[in-house]
Amino acid sequence: MINPDALEAGPYPNDLSPENVSAREPIRVPEHGVLGRMGQAPGRMGASPIPTSKKEKTLSDYLLDVQDLKIYFKVKAGHVHAVDGVNFAVKPGEKIAIVGESGCGKSVTALSIMRLVAQPPGEYAGGNIYFEEDDLLTYSEREMQKIRGGRIGMIFQDPLTCLNPTMTIGKQIMEGLQIHLKLSKDDARQRAIALLEQVGIPAPVERFNSYPHQFSGGMRQRVMIAVALACNPKLLIADEPTTALDVTVQAQILELINGVCAEFGTALILITHDLGVVAGMADRVIVMYAGEVMEEATTDEIFSNPRHPYTIGLLASVSRLDEARQGELRTIEGAPPDLLQPPSGCPFMARCYFARSICRQKPPLDPISGNSAHRKACWFDTTDPKERAYADRRLQARQAAQKAAVSEVTNILQGE
Repeated sequence: MINPDALEAGPYPNDLSPENVSAREPIRVPEHGVLGRMGQAPGRMGASPIPTSKKEKTLSDYLLDVQDLKIYFKVKAGHVHAVDGVNFAVKPGEKIAIVGESGCGKSVTALSIMRLVAQPPGEYAGGNIYFEEDDLLTYSEREMQKIRGGRIGMIFQDPLTCLNPTMTIGKQIMEGLQIHLKLSKDDARQRAIALLEQVGIPAPVERFNSYPHQFSGGMRQRVMIAVALACNPKLLIADEPTTALDVTVQAQILELINGVCAEFGTALILITHDLGVVAGMADRVIVMYAGEVMEEATTDEIFSNPRHPYTIGLLASVSRLDEARQGELRTIEGAPPDLLQPPSGCPFMARCYFARSICRQKPPLDPISGNSAHRKACWFDTTDPKERAYADRRLQARQAAQKAAVSEVTNILQGE
C-alpha cells in the first residue's frame, strides 16, 4: 500500500516532484469548495435531519434520483459508513450498472432504494431518494409495501434464501399479483403461469406447484425474475443476479433480463463486479469505491476513456482476449479504507499512484472538460502525459522495492 505521508518526500524524478508539479500546474479548487456540490453531510448523528422537501429543479426527466445518500451501520466500535454521499439518477427505460469491488456499497445502495436496510443496525443518515418525484425516505412502511414489488422490483443475489421454501413458486408469484394488481385467484394463476413460460421455465403448468428446492440454481433465478416482473414495475433492481451460476446460465439470465426490460420499457439498475456483463447490458456505468461514487459515464466512455485512477485500475485488472499477453495480470495493490474511520480526503488516495497532498481534501464529483455527461471525483487529469509519467515512475519504484524485498528474503532462505 502507498504511504500517503511519503507523497511529498519522494523519491521522484526532479521534474515530477510534487513541488514542481504543483508549481507547473496549480490545482484550482472549484468555487463550491473542496467538498463539491455535496456540501455538509446531513444526518441523524449530530448533523441536520434528512430534508423532506423536493428538489428545486424539476424531477420530471428522471424516474429515480438519489441525492447525497448516506447509510451508516452502528456497531460497538462506532458507525460504518457503508454508503457516504452517493448521487445518481435513472431515466425511464434507462439501464445503468453500478460496479466496484466487494464491500464498496453497491448492494447497500440497492437495498436502501427499496428501504430494506434493517434499522437497527442500519441508519439512513442523510440524503434523499426521489422516485417519480416522491422522496421514498419520507414514506411510511405501509406506503413502501405498495412500492416494493409493484412499482419497483428487485432480483436478489441468492434466490434460494429469498424464495419461501414452504410455498410453491406459483403461490409466491400470485401473491404480488393479488396484492398490487388486485387480481382474482384464477386471473393471478393464469398470469403466473404465463410469467413462468415467459422466463423460460419448461412445462410451466406442472412446475407451478413445485417448491424452490426442486429447481436448479438457474431455474430459481428465473423464478425470481418472474416474481420481480409480475406487476410490470417501472424500475428493476438486479443485485448480482448471476452470482454462483455457471457461464452458460449467466448468459441466459442476462439475455432474459435485457429482453424483458426492452420489451416493457423497464428501467434497470444492475449491481455487478463483472465488467464483461456491464459492456453488454448497460447504457451508463457508475463506479463505486468505499461507499462513494468515483466515476460516472456512458458505457462506451468508461471503457474507452476512463478518467479516475480506480476505474483505470479495474479495467487494467481484466484480461483481454483481443490482445497479446504483455506480462503479469495487473492488480490494485492495498486494501480499501476502514469505513469505521473513513479518510477525510479521497478514499482511494492510499492505493493511487497519481496521489499528491491535495488528495487529502475530498474531490468533488465534477464533469470532465468537454463532456458534461462524464463525471469523476479526482483532482487530476489522468490523460495528461506528465501525470501518467508521474504515476508510472511511482509504480516502477514500488515494483523495484518489492523485487528487492523478495530477493533479500530469498537470499536469507538460501543462506540457511
